[in-house]
Amino acid sequence: MNTATSSIPDQKKVGMVSLGCPKALVDSERILTRLRADGYAMSPDYAGADIVLVNTCGFLDSAKEESLQAIGEAIQENGRVIVTGCMGEEADAIRAAHPSVLAVTGAHQYEQVVEAVHTHAPPSQGPYIDLIPQPDVKLTPRHYSYLKISEGCNHSCAFCIIPDLRGKLASRRIDAVLREAEKLVAAGTKELLVISQDTSAYGVDTRHEERMWKGNSVRAHMTDLARELGQLDTGGGVPPWVRLHYVYPYPHVDAVIPLMAEGLLTPYLDIPFQHASPKVLRAMRRPANEAKVLERLKVWRSICPDIAVRSSFVVGFPGETEEDFQYLLDWLEEAQLDRVGAFRFEPVEGARANALPDPVPEELKEERFSRIMEVTARISAAKLSAKVGRTMKVIIDEVGEADEDGDVGATGRSQADAPEIDGAVYLRNVPQAVSPGDFVEVEIEEADDHDLFGVIV
Repeated sequence: MNTATSSIPDQKKVGMVSLGCPKALVDSERILTRLRADGYAMSPDYAGADIVLVNTCGFLDSAKEESLQAIGEAIQENGRVIVTGCMGEEADAIRAAHPSVLAVTGAHQYEQVVEAVHTHAPPSQGPYIDLIPQPDVKLTPRHYSYLKISEGCNHSCAFCIIPDLRGKLASRRIDAVLREAEKLVAAGTKELLVISQDTSAYGVDTRHEERMWKGNSVRAHMTDLARELGQLDTGGGVPPWVRLHYVYPYPHVDAVIPLMAEGLLTPYLDIPFQHASPKVLRAMRRPANEAKVLERLKVWRSICPDIAVRSSFVVGFPGETEEDFQYLLDWLEEAQLDRVGAFRFEPVEGARANALPDPVPEELKEERFSRIMEVTARISAAKLSAKVGRTMKVIIDEVGEADEDGDVGATGRSQADAPEIDGAVYLRNVPQAVSPGDFVEVEIEEADDHDLFGVIV
Protein backbone atom coordinates (compact mmCIF):
# COMPACT_ATOMS: atom_id res chain seq x y z
CA MET A 1 0.00 0.00 0.00
CA ASN A 2 1.62 3.26 -1.15
CA THR A 3 0.67 6.28 0.97
CA ALA A 4 2.05 9.17 2.95
CA THR A 5 1.71 9.02 6.72
CA SER A 6 0.73 11.33 9.57
CA SER A 7 1.35 11.13 13.30
CA ILE A 8 -1.49 13.40 14.51
CA PRO A 9 -3.55 11.47 17.09
CA ASP A 10 -7.19 10.48 16.49
CA GLN A 11 -7.02 11.42 12.81
CA LYS A 12 -9.00 9.03 10.61
CA LYS A 13 -6.63 7.10 8.36
CA VAL A 14 -7.14 5.90 4.80
CA GLY A 15 -5.22 3.15 3.04
CA MET A 16 -4.98 2.91 -0.74
CA VAL A 17 -4.30 0.01 -3.09
CA SER A 18 -3.78 1.41 -6.59
CA LEU A 19 -3.81 -0.99 -9.54
CA GLY A 20 -3.48 -0.59 -13.29
CA CYS A 21 -1.92 2.11 -15.44
CA PRO A 22 -0.27 5.43 -14.52
CA LYS A 23 -3.53 7.21 -15.34
CA ALA A 24 -5.17 5.30 -12.48
CA LEU A 25 -2.23 6.19 -10.23
CA VAL A 26 -2.91 9.88 -10.91
CA ASP A 27 -6.55 9.29 -9.96
CA SER A 28 -5.38 7.72 -6.69
CA GLU A 29 -3.15 10.72 -5.96
CA ARG A 30 -6.01 13.13 -6.58
CA ILE A 31 -8.37 11.19 -4.32
CA LEU A 32 -5.82 11.01 -1.48
CA THR A 33 -4.92 14.69 -1.87
CA ARG A 34 -8.57 15.64 -1.51
CA LEU A 35 -9.00 13.36 1.50
CA ARG A 36 -5.92 14.75 3.22
CA ALA A 37 -7.28 18.27 2.67
CA ASP A 38 -10.48 17.04 4.36
CA GLY A 39 -8.51 16.08 7.45
CA TYR A 40 -7.66 12.42 6.82
CA ALA A 41 -4.24 10.87 7.32
CA MET A 42 -2.77 8.19 5.10
CA SER A 43 -2.03 4.70 6.37
CA PRO A 44 0.87 2.68 4.94
CA ASP A 45 -0.72 -0.63 5.92
CA TYR A 46 -4.07 -2.33 6.39
CA ALA A 47 -3.84 -2.55 10.16
CA GLY A 48 -3.59 1.20 10.68
CA ALA A 49 -6.37 2.17 8.29
CA ASP A 50 -9.91 3.09 9.31
CA ILE A 51 -10.94 2.41 5.73
CA VAL A 52 -9.21 1.05 2.61
CA LEU A 53 -9.70 2.24 -0.98
CA VAL A 54 -9.01 -0.16 -3.84
CA ASN A 55 -8.55 1.61 -7.18
CA THR A 56 -9.21 -1.16 -9.69
CA CYS A 57 -8.26 -1.91 -13.29
CA GLY A 58 -10.86 -3.36 -15.66
CA PHE A 59 -9.05 -3.35 -19.00
CA LEU A 60 -8.41 -7.10 -19.33
CA ASP A 61 -10.00 -10.13 -17.71
CA SER A 62 -6.67 -10.86 -16.01
CA ALA A 63 -6.67 -7.31 -14.61
CA LYS A 64 -10.21 -7.76 -13.35
CA GLU A 65 -9.18 -10.96 -11.59
CA GLU A 66 -6.24 -9.14 -10.00
CA SER A 67 -8.61 -6.39 -8.87
CA LEU A 68 -11.02 -8.89 -7.30
CA GLN A 69 -8.11 -10.56 -5.51
CA ALA A 70 -6.90 -7.20 -4.18
CA ILE A 71 -10.40 -6.38 -2.93
CA GLY A 72 -10.58 -9.76 -1.21
CA GLU A 73 -7.19 -9.24 0.44
CA ALA A 74 -8.22 -5.80 1.68
CA ILE A 75 -11.45 -7.23 3.11
CA GLN A 76 -9.58 -10.05 4.81
CA GLU A 77 -6.91 -7.76 6.29
CA ASN A 78 -9.09 -4.75 7.17
CA GLY A 79 -12.77 -5.43 6.49
CA ARG A 80 -13.80 -1.86 5.60
CA VAL A 81 -13.32 -1.44 1.87
CA ILE A 82 -14.47 1.04 -0.78
CA VAL A 83 -13.90 0.17 -4.44
CA THR A 84 -13.30 2.68 -7.22
CA GLY A 85 -11.66 2.78 -10.67
CA CYS A 86 -12.33 1.19 -14.04
CA MET A 87 -13.74 -2.07 -12.72
CA GLY A 88 -16.06 -0.03 -10.55
CA GLU A 89 -18.27 0.23 -13.63
CA GLU A 90 -19.10 -3.46 -12.97
CA ALA A 91 -20.54 -2.96 -9.50
CA ASP A 92 -22.76 -6.06 -9.70
CA ALA A 93 -19.78 -8.34 -10.40
CA ILE A 94 -17.81 -6.80 -7.55
CA ARG A 95 -20.65 -7.15 -5.07
CA ALA A 96 -21.33 -10.71 -6.23
CA ALA A 97 -17.73 -11.64 -5.43
CA HIS A 98 -17.43 -9.45 -2.31
CA PRO A 99 -20.84 -8.57 -0.83
CA SER A 100 -19.29 -6.75 2.15
CA VAL A 101 -17.73 -3.87 0.21
CA LEU A 102 -19.04 -0.58 1.59
CA ALA A 103 -19.36 1.29 -1.72
CA VAL A 104 -18.43 1.02 -5.39
CA THR A 105 -17.70 3.99 -7.66
CA GLY A 106 -16.48 4.17 -11.26
CA ALA A 107 -13.42 5.60 -12.97
CA HIS A 108 -12.37 9.18 -12.10
CA GLN A 109 -15.51 9.69 -9.98
CA TYR A 110 -13.58 11.72 -7.42
CA GLU A 111 -16.54 13.34 -5.69
CA GLN A 112 -18.40 10.06 -5.29
CA VAL A 113 -15.48 8.18 -3.74
CA VAL A 114 -14.69 11.05 -1.36
CA GLU A 115 -18.35 11.19 -0.35
CA ALA A 116 -18.30 7.43 0.31
CA VAL A 117 -15.25 7.82 2.57
CA HIS A 118 -17.00 10.65 4.47
CA THR A 119 -20.07 8.45 4.90
CA HIS A 120 -18.33 5.32 6.17
CA ALA A 121 -15.42 6.95 8.03
CA PRO A 122 -16.42 10.52 8.94
CA PRO A 123 -13.35 12.74 9.39
CA SER A 124 -12.28 13.73 12.87
CA GLN A 125 -13.05 17.35 13.68
CA GLY A 126 -10.02 18.22 15.77
CA PRO A 127 -8.63 21.78 15.71
CA TYR A 128 -5.45 20.55 14.01
CA ILE A 129 -7.17 20.03 10.62
CA ASP A 130 -6.76 23.63 9.52
CA LEU A 131 -3.28 23.95 11.02
CA ILE A 132 -1.33 21.15 9.40
CA PRO A 133 0.22 21.66 5.95
CA GLN A 134 -1.60 19.92 3.10
CA PRO A 135 0.80 19.16 0.25
CA ASP A 136 -0.45 17.03 -2.62
CA VAL A 137 -0.16 13.29 -2.08
CA LYS A 138 2.33 11.58 -4.41
CA LEU A 139 2.51 7.83 -4.91
CA THR A 140 5.63 8.08 -7.08
CA PRO A 141 9.13 9.08 -5.93
CA ARG A 142 9.58 12.81 -5.41
CA HIS A 143 11.71 13.30 -8.53
CA TYR A 144 9.24 12.16 -11.18
CA SER A 145 5.53 12.76 -11.65
CA TYR A 146 2.77 11.72 -14.04
CA LEU A 147 0.98 14.65 -15.66
CA LYS A 148 -2.44 13.64 -16.96
CA ILE A 149 -3.68 15.98 -19.69
CA SER A 150 -7.02 14.42 -20.61
CA GLU A 151 -9.55 11.72 -19.83
CA GLY A 152 -11.21 9.26 -22.18
CA CYS A 153 -10.66 8.38 -25.83
CA ASN A 154 -12.41 8.89 -29.18
CA HIS A 155 -11.08 5.70 -30.77
CA SER A 156 -13.14 2.54 -31.20
CA CYS A 157 -10.43 -0.14 -31.26
CA ALA A 158 -11.95 -3.60 -31.48
CA PHE A 159 -10.01 -4.97 -28.50
CA CYS A 160 -10.54 -2.02 -26.13
CA ILE A 161 -13.36 -0.86 -23.85
CA ILE A 162 -11.66 2.26 -22.47
CA PRO A 163 -14.23 4.63 -24.07
CA ASP A 164 -16.96 2.61 -22.32
CA LEU A 165 -15.12 2.86 -18.99
CA ARG A 166 -13.76 6.41 -19.15
CA GLY A 167 -15.88 8.09 -21.81
CA LYS A 168 -14.94 10.19 -24.82
CA LEU A 169 -11.93 12.47 -24.96
CA ALA A 170 -12.12 15.30 -22.41
CA SER A 171 -9.02 17.52 -22.47
CA ARG A 172 -7.94 19.62 -19.51
CA ARG A 173 -7.38 23.35 -19.97
CA ILE A 174 -3.80 23.97 -20.96
CA ASP A 175 -3.28 26.66 -18.34
CA ALA A 176 -4.46 24.20 -15.66
CA VAL A 177 -2.04 21.57 -16.93
CA LEU A 178 0.84 24.03 -16.99
CA ARG A 179 0.04 25.30 -13.48
CA GLU A 180 0.10 21.73 -12.19
CA ALA A 181 3.39 21.04 -13.97
CA GLU A 182 4.95 24.23 -12.56
CA LYS A 183 3.81 23.26 -9.07
CA LEU A 184 5.25 19.76 -9.43
CA VAL A 185 8.61 21.06 -10.63
CA ALA A 186 8.72 23.59 -7.79
CA ALA A 187 8.14 20.70 -5.36
CA GLY A 188 11.13 18.74 -6.68
CA THR A 189 9.94 16.92 -9.81
CA LYS A 190 12.79 16.50 -12.28
CA GLU A 191 10.89 14.40 -14.82
CA LEU A 192 7.35 14.92 -16.10
CA LEU A 193 5.65 11.95 -17.73
CA VAL A 194 2.80 13.22 -19.89
CA ILE A 195 -0.03 10.69 -20.00
CA SER A 196 -3.56 10.29 -21.35
CA GLN A 197 -5.42 7.73 -23.42
CA ASP A 198 -4.36 9.59 -26.59
CA THR A 199 -1.78 12.32 -26.03
CA SER A 200 -1.68 13.28 -29.71
CA ALA A 201 -5.40 14.13 -29.62
CA TYR A 202 -5.00 16.59 -26.74
CA GLY A 203 -7.30 19.56 -27.32
CA VAL A 204 -9.20 18.13 -30.30
CA ASP A 205 -12.44 18.15 -28.31
CA THR A 206 -11.98 21.82 -27.36
CA ARG A 207 -10.89 22.82 -30.86
CA HIS A 208 -7.45 23.54 -29.42
CA GLU A 209 -8.76 26.44 -27.38
CA GLU A 210 -6.24 29.11 -26.41
CA ARG A 211 -5.51 30.33 -22.90
CA MET A 212 -3.14 32.93 -21.50
CA TRP A 213 0.01 31.64 -19.85
CA LYS A 214 2.89 33.84 -18.67
CA GLY A 215 1.55 36.68 -20.78
CA ASN A 216 1.30 34.59 -23.96
CA SER A 217 -1.54 32.78 -25.66
CA VAL A 218 -1.03 29.00 -25.83
CA ARG A 219 -3.19 26.36 -27.49
CA ALA A 220 -4.44 23.13 -25.98
CA HIS A 221 -2.26 21.19 -28.42
CA MET A 222 0.48 18.64 -27.92
CA THR A 223 3.21 20.76 -29.54
CA ASP A 224 2.35 23.93 -27.57
CA LEU A 225 2.18 21.91 -24.37
CA ALA A 226 5.53 20.22 -25.01
CA ARG A 227 7.22 23.55 -25.81
CA GLU A 228 5.93 25.20 -22.63
CA LEU A 229 6.82 22.23 -20.40
CA GLY A 230 10.35 22.25 -21.78
CA GLN A 231 10.80 25.83 -20.59
CA LEU A 232 10.19 25.03 -16.93
CA ASP A 233 13.18 25.21 -14.57
CA THR A 234 14.11 22.57 -12.00
CA GLY A 235 16.81 24.89 -10.64
CA GLY A 236 19.90 26.55 -12.02
CA GLY A 237 18.39 26.79 -15.48
CA VAL A 238 18.08 23.00 -15.80
CA PRO A 239 14.82 22.00 -17.54
CA PRO A 240 12.91 18.88 -16.48
CA TRP A 241 12.84 15.80 -18.62
CA VAL A 242 9.49 15.85 -20.42
CA ARG A 243 8.46 12.41 -21.67
CA LEU A 244 5.46 11.80 -23.96
CA HIS A 245 3.44 8.60 -23.52
CA TYR A 246 0.51 7.10 -25.49
CA VAL A 247 1.27 9.10 -28.64
CA TYR A 248 -0.73 8.08 -31.71
CA PRO A 249 1.34 8.75 -34.85
CA TYR A 250 -0.82 11.52 -36.30
CA PRO A 251 0.96 13.79 -38.82
CA HIS A 252 1.43 16.62 -36.32
CA VAL A 253 3.63 14.35 -34.17
CA ASP A 254 6.40 15.24 -36.64
CA ALA A 255 6.39 18.76 -35.16
CA VAL A 256 7.62 17.60 -31.73
CA ILE A 257 10.78 15.95 -33.09
CA PRO A 258 12.62 19.29 -33.56
CA LEU A 259 11.75 20.12 -29.94
CA MET A 260 13.62 16.96 -28.95
CA ALA A 261 16.60 17.97 -31.08
CA GLU A 262 16.59 21.39 -29.34
CA GLY A 263 16.59 19.80 -25.88
CA LEU A 264 13.14 21.09 -24.88
CA LEU A 265 11.60 17.62 -24.93
CA THR A 266 13.05 14.26 -23.92
CA PRO A 267 13.91 12.35 -27.12
CA TYR A 268 11.45 9.57 -26.41
CA LEU A 269 8.11 8.60 -27.94
CA ASP A 270 5.78 5.91 -26.62
CA ILE A 271 3.60 4.95 -29.60
CA PRO A 272 1.06 2.10 -29.32
CA PHE A 273 1.45 0.56 -32.79
CA GLN A 274 -0.21 -2.73 -31.65
CA HIS A 275 0.62 -4.58 -34.90
CA ALA A 276 2.07 -4.09 -38.39
CA SER A 277 0.05 -6.41 -40.63
CA PRO A 278 -2.47 -4.24 -42.57
CA LYS A 279 -5.07 -7.00 -42.31
CA VAL A 280 -4.74 -7.31 -38.52
CA LEU A 281 -4.70 -3.54 -38.07
CA ARG A 282 -7.96 -3.25 -40.02
CA ALA A 283 -9.51 -5.97 -37.86
CA MET A 284 -8.32 -4.05 -34.80
CA ARG A 285 -9.91 -0.89 -36.26
CA ARG A 286 -6.60 0.91 -36.17
CA PRO A 287 -4.79 2.90 -38.90
CA ALA A 288 -2.98 0.57 -41.34
CA ASN A 289 -0.08 2.82 -42.35
CA GLU A 290 2.89 0.70 -41.33
CA ALA A 291 4.97 1.55 -44.42
CA LYS A 292 4.55 5.29 -43.90
CA VAL A 293 5.54 4.86 -40.26
CA LEU A 294 8.85 3.33 -41.33
CA GLU A 295 9.53 6.34 -43.53
CA ARG A 296 8.70 8.71 -40.68
CA LEU A 297 10.96 6.82 -38.27
CA LYS A 298 13.88 7.43 -40.66
CA VAL A 299 13.06 11.14 -40.84
CA TRP A 300 12.71 11.42 -37.06
CA ARG A 301 16.09 9.77 -36.55
CA SER A 302 17.70 12.07 -39.09
CA ILE A 303 16.43 15.10 -37.14
CA CYS A 304 17.07 13.67 -33.66
CA PRO A 305 19.54 10.73 -33.80
CA ASP A 306 19.13 9.95 -30.10
CA ILE A 307 15.36 9.55 -30.23
CA ALA A 308 14.12 6.38 -28.49
CA VAL A 309 10.84 4.89 -29.71
CA ARG A 310 8.97 2.40 -27.57
CA SER A 311 5.82 0.53 -28.49
CA SER A 312 3.62 -2.39 -27.55
CA PHE A 313 2.19 -5.12 -29.75
CA VAL A 314 -0.61 -7.66 -29.45
CA VAL A 315 0.05 -11.20 -30.67
CA GLY A 316 -2.63 -13.80 -31.27
CA PHE A 317 -5.37 -11.37 -32.27
CA PRO A 318 -8.35 -13.23 -33.81
CA GLY A 319 -7.63 -14.04 -37.43
CA GLU A 320 -3.86 -13.45 -37.13
CA THR A 321 -2.19 -15.93 -39.49
CA GLU A 322 1.43 -17.05 -39.57
CA GLU A 323 1.86 -14.72 -42.54
CA ASP A 324 0.51 -11.79 -40.50
CA PHE A 325 2.80 -12.59 -37.61
CA GLN A 326 5.86 -12.95 -39.83
CA TYR A 327 4.95 -9.58 -41.37
CA LEU A 328 5.10 -8.10 -37.87
CA LEU A 329 8.50 -9.67 -37.17
CA ASP A 330 9.89 -8.42 -40.49
CA TRP A 331 8.51 -4.94 -39.79
CA LEU A 332 10.19 -4.91 -36.37
CA GLU A 333 13.51 -5.87 -37.94
CA GLU A 334 13.23 -2.86 -40.22
CA ALA A 335 11.80 -0.45 -37.63
CA GLN A 336 14.51 -1.21 -35.04
CA LEU A 337 12.44 0.12 -32.16
CA ASP A 338 14.34 0.81 -28.95
CA ARG A 339 11.86 -0.60 -26.45
CA VAL A 340 9.10 -3.11 -27.14
CA GLY A 341 6.45 -4.72 -24.99
CA ALA A 342 4.27 -7.58 -26.21
CA PHE A 343 0.97 -8.96 -24.97
CA ARG A 344 -1.01 -12.06 -25.75
CA PHE A 345 -4.51 -11.17 -26.91
CA GLU A 346 -7.14 -11.55 -24.19
CA PRO A 347 -10.88 -11.26 -24.77
CA VAL A 348 -12.33 -8.35 -22.79
CA GLU A 349 -15.99 -8.44 -21.84
CA GLY A 350 -17.81 -5.98 -24.07
CA ALA A 351 -15.05 -5.68 -26.69
CA ARG A 352 -15.97 -6.08 -30.37
CA ALA A 353 -12.98 -8.33 -30.99
CA ASN A 354 -14.65 -11.12 -29.04
CA ALA A 355 -17.05 -11.75 -31.94
CA LEU A 356 -14.32 -11.99 -34.60
CA PRO A 357 -13.81 -15.37 -36.30
CA ASP A 358 -10.72 -17.59 -36.24
CA PRO A 359 -9.47 -17.21 -32.66
CA VAL A 360 -5.80 -18.11 -32.22
CA PRO A 361 -5.20 -21.16 -29.96
CA GLU A 362 -3.54 -20.38 -26.64
CA GLU A 363 -0.49 -22.54 -27.35
CA LEU A 364 0.07 -20.67 -30.61
CA LYS A 365 -0.23 -17.34 -28.80
CA GLU A 366 2.49 -18.49 -26.41
CA GLU A 367 4.73 -19.61 -29.25
CA ARG A 368 4.35 -16.28 -31.06
CA PHE A 369 4.87 -14.34 -27.86
CA SER A 370 8.17 -16.15 -27.30
CA ARG A 371 9.27 -15.45 -30.86
CA ILE A 372 8.51 -11.74 -30.76
CA MET A 373 10.31 -11.37 -27.43
CA GLU A 374 13.37 -13.12 -28.83
CA VAL A 375 13.48 -10.78 -31.83
CA THR A 376 12.97 -7.62 -29.80
CA ALA A 377 15.51 -8.67 -27.17
CA ARG A 378 18.12 -9.20 -29.89
CA ILE A 379 17.38 -5.78 -31.39
CA SER A 380 17.53 -4.15 -27.96
CA ALA A 381 20.83 -5.86 -27.11
CA ALA A 382 22.43 -4.61 -30.34
CA LYS A 383 21.21 -1.04 -29.82
CA LEU A 384 22.40 -0.98 -26.20
CA SER A 385 25.75 -2.52 -27.09
CA ALA A 386 26.34 0.40 -29.46
CA LYS A 387 26.13 2.74 -26.44
CA VAL A 388 29.10 1.16 -24.66
CA GLY A 389 31.87 3.73 -24.42
CA ARG A 390 29.51 6.69 -24.66
CA THR A 391 28.85 9.25 -21.93
CA MET A 392 25.19 9.99 -21.33
CA LYS A 393 22.94 11.85 -18.92
CA VAL A 394 21.22 9.68 -16.32
CA ILE A 395 18.65 10.44 -13.64
CA ILE A 396 19.19 8.62 -10.32
CA ASP A 397 16.23 6.60 -9.02
CA GLU A 398 17.76 4.76 -6.09
CA VAL A 399 21.03 4.73 -4.16
CA GLY A 400 22.03 1.53 -2.38
CA GLU A 401 23.97 0.76 0.77
CA ALA A 402 27.74 0.36 0.74
CA ASP A 403 28.96 -3.23 0.31
CA GLU A 404 31.76 -4.83 2.33
CA ASP A 405 34.34 -3.07 0.18
CA GLY A 406 32.68 0.30 0.69
CA ASP A 407 31.36 0.44 -2.87
CA VAL A 408 27.98 2.17 -3.21
CA GLY A 409 25.79 1.25 -6.16
CA ALA A 410 22.87 3.12 -7.66
CA THR A 411 20.11 2.61 -10.20
CA GLY A 412 19.20 5.26 -12.72
CA ARG A 413 17.67 5.72 -16.15
CA SER A 414 18.78 7.27 -19.40
CA GLN A 415 16.52 9.45 -21.51
CA ALA A 416 15.57 6.27 -23.40
CA ASP A 417 14.07 4.70 -20.26
CA ALA A 418 10.71 5.50 -18.69
CA PRO A 419 10.20 4.35 -15.09
CA GLU A 420 8.62 0.96 -14.46
CA ILE A 421 8.37 -0.11 -18.13
CA ASP A 422 11.84 0.24 -19.67
CA GLY A 423 15.41 -0.62 -18.76
CA ALA A 424 17.79 0.83 -16.20
CA VAL A 425 21.35 2.07 -15.87
CA TYR A 426 23.22 0.36 -13.02
CA LEU A 427 26.09 2.34 -11.51
CA ARG A 428 29.08 1.35 -9.39
CA ASN A 429 31.37 3.43 -7.15
CA VAL A 430 28.76 6.13 -6.66
CA PRO A 431 29.92 9.22 -4.70
CA GLN A 432 28.21 9.72 -1.35
CA ALA A 433 26.77 13.06 -2.44
CA VAL A 434 24.57 11.47 -5.12
CA SER A 435 20.85 11.25 -4.29
CA PRO A 436 17.64 10.16 -6.05
CA GLY A 437 16.58 12.81 -8.55
CA ASP A 438 20.11 13.93 -9.39
CA PHE A 439 21.17 14.22 -13.01
CA VAL A 440 24.64 12.74 -13.55
CA GLU A 441 26.93 12.08 -16.49
CA VAL A 442 27.70 8.37 -16.84
CA GLU A 443 30.26 6.50 -18.90
CA ILE A 444 28.68 3.29 -20.18
CA GLU A 445 30.93 0.27 -19.63
CA GLU A 446 28.69 -2.72 -20.38
CA ALA A 447 25.27 -3.65 -21.74
CA ASP A 448 22.95 -6.64 -21.80
CA ASP A 449 19.60 -7.25 -23.54
CA HIS A 450 17.75 -4.51 -21.68
CA ASP A 451 20.03 -2.59 -19.29
CA LEU A 452 23.25 -0.56 -19.21
CA PHE A 453 26.07 -0.56 -16.67
CA GLY A 454 28.48 2.27 -15.99
CA VAL A 455 30.22 4.72 -13.70
CA ILE A 456 29.65 8.39 -12.99
CA VAL A 457 32.17 10.56 -14.82
